[in-house]
Amino acid sequence: MSGCQKEGYPQTDLNRVVQGGMESKENAPILVFFAGHDGTNCPGCIIMGGKRYHVDCQGAGTKCAISTKVTIEQIGTNFTATTTDTFDLTSEDFFMMPDRSLYYETDENNNRIFLNIPAQLVLRDTVTQQFTFTGLFFSEAAAYSNN
Repeated sequence: MSGCQKEGYPQTDLNRVVQGGMESKENAPILVFFAGHDGTNCPGCIIMGGKRYHVDCQGAGTKCAISTKVTIEQIGTNFTATTTDTFDLTSEDFFMMPDRSLYYETDENNNRIFLNIPAQLVLRDTVTQQFTFTGLFFSEAAAYSNN
């Protein structure tokens, strides 16, 4: 297996959220951008059948730009994000999400707000074919270094 050969991108342009032009943000899909890694120095990032394999553009790194539309849902104090597009992230049945702090918006006091997604291995739902990321939280400073 070989990794993708994309060039690196400026870190600030990669990890961000783009909100649609809808009047209401509530339950509106948003587009998230983040970076993954290529296979250049990857010794294998997932174990399948007892062997280590590289999976393009998943996991930590800054080589591959990934984007997908998600809807964010809040239940109590817990936030989740579920993809709305079936195969934009990958055609695999899993996705290795690196920990990422995504620039979300600037509040009324001109403070930056970040959407933080912890690292996790996410399995595709067998019925809906979507991925759901858990443990999301918002903060005024980036919680992760995005490396």
